[in-house]
Amino acid sequence: MTLATHEVRWGVGGVLMVDGVTLAAEPGRILGLIGPNGSGKSSLLRLMARLRKVSSGVVTLGDANIDALPRRAFARRVALVEQQATTEAALTVQDVVRLGRTPHRGPLSAWTGADAAAVDTALEQVGLADRRERLWHSLSGGERQRAHIARALAQCPSELLLDEPTNHLDIRHQLEILALIRRLPVTSVVALHDLNLAALFCDRLAVLHQGKLARVGTPDEVLTEELIETVFGVQASVERSPRHGRLQVHYLMG
Repeated sequence: MTLATHEVRWGVGGVLMVDGVTLAAEPGRILGLIGPNGSGKSSLLRLMARLRKVSSGVVTLGDANIDALPRRAFARRVALVEQQATTEAALTVQDVVRLGRTPHRGPLSAWTGADAAAVDTALEQVGLADRRERLWHSLSGGERQRAHIARALAQCPSELLLDEPTNHLDIRHQLEILALIRRLPVTSVVALHDLNLAALFCDRLAVLHQGKLARVGTPDEVLTEELIETVFGVQASVERSPRHGRLQVHYLMG
């Protein structure tokens, strides 16, 4: 296994946002986190990224407690793309993506050919190579999101955590980004709101509800009409697409 949580709990203001979650990502596959707003998806990702410390339980990377790993060694392996990222500095797109190389370089290290190649590849992968000299503040919301995904890819991680990576993206770029993530030779944990995108691109799904793990399994095992009504509070019809063979969720009006 790669990243895993073991009876992890975390809360704020006396409220448990993550309540006893045990979950493991499978090497080289995409694990989707789904659930309503406030269900604990973003909090769980931040715990797995070591941005927050668990109240109880443990997060492991391989056989090691992530808290016991040197921060630079952890950052070389695990990259996080958060929902919203901003900066007040006058940075270009290339400057932002170059930040992904920080874990691989010492404080006085010279910029290397390997660093440049990683940045170039990441920009190409997200379709921003022709915008590398553009200022960050001149980008659209979707372009900013793709730039931060490129920063994470420049980190050359083996585990990639993404919190709503399709936010602010049009349909074409939603599909392109998730297809890219699926092609990458990494282990990915992705929080998503769109159940159809989750069914289309994820190998396994973990459903979070009020901080607890409600169900985990393949999309076929998880995306049932009963679960969608119980967890999301909406009625839906779930069918298999004759086009791509994956499940499709149709929401029912009234």
